[in-house]
Amino acid sequence: MEDGKSKACCGASRAGPAPAGDPYLAAARDVPHASPDTRSALRAGLIDIPGGIFEMGTRKSRFPDDLDAPRRKVKLSSFLMSPLTVTNADYARFIAETGYETVAEVEGWSYVFHLLLADRNRYPVHPPGLSWWRRVEGASWCQPEGPGTDWRDRHDHPAVHLSWYDCLAYVTWAGLRLPREAEWERAARGGLKNRKFPWGNTLVPEGGFAMNTWQGEFPITNTAEDGYVGTAPASAYAPNAYGLYNMTGNVWEWVHDSYGPRSAPGLMPEIDPTGPEDGHQKIQRGGSFLCHESYCDRYQVHSRNRNDADSSTSNCGFRVAADPEG
Repeated sequence: MEDGKSKACCGASRAGPAPAGDPYLAAARDVPHASPDTRSALRAGLIDIPGGIFEMGTRKSRFPDDLDAPRRKVKLSSFLMSPLTVTNADYARFIAETGYETVAEVEGWSYVFHLLLADRNRYPVHPPGLSWWRRVEGASWCQPEGPGTDWRDRHDHPAVHLSWYDCLAYVTWAGLRLPREAEWERAARGGLKNRKFPWGNTLVPEGGFAMNTWQGEFPITNTAEDGYVGTAPASAYAPNAYGLYNMTGNVWEWVHDSYGPRSAPGLMPEIDPTGPEDGHQKIQRGGSFLCHESYCDRYQVHSRNRNDADSSTSNCGFRVAADPEG
């Protein structure tokens, strides 16, 4: 991912071209399928999101390369979405049943945010120019800060250090799919029109913090006034009007779409858009616990980010979606 405030976000990329032959894509598609009973149970936990026309994006983008402006009318069919991001416990069950190895496990390392490390000076700043990231050997979804750390300490938190391929593997097993970007934004808005957050336009509403982002001086001091330095439980804070938790803040969420030019807005709405089908860079939505107005305020419902499909960090996870039956 490019360095520089106008382009880079709080994520980091493995960098380099897509692997020849895309072995990670093949591995994700070849995972064993869950039993019919398991698939039925996972589907039963999803929430109905009504179809209809909504305005997607924002009037004017702070980060033009994000391509989240201008607003456009989109018409969606109804769909189903998980109220929660996939948790460590959820992902552990998938791993136990399939033996799948994530990209971070295969490659042997992942990016960890420096304040989460007991001794950050042991690890090199990587990539250059993004001082808050450290390349940690052995870091993965099951060892979030590397050897000696364990997902069981946070079983109800979002599973992180997952690449887009790792998310695809899970939904292949589960008989579900990743949400399309337009679906994600409609669901995040919770029925509100042209608002910044799932609850309105105020960053911190009268009732107190409503999402997990950065307070303090980024990236040096997080005062954790919202209760968390790293991830929060997937069910933290109040849900939006559709019953969905943490649609902004906490962790970036991979969606189906590749990054690329979007169709020009017009009088007629786009109908069930899926975005570019090809491309190594995939879209992430919602922001994370690292977002802060001084650097990256991409914690709004229209905000988008992108990263290489094989990249993994300690602030990125996903949730699942499905088409209605019949």
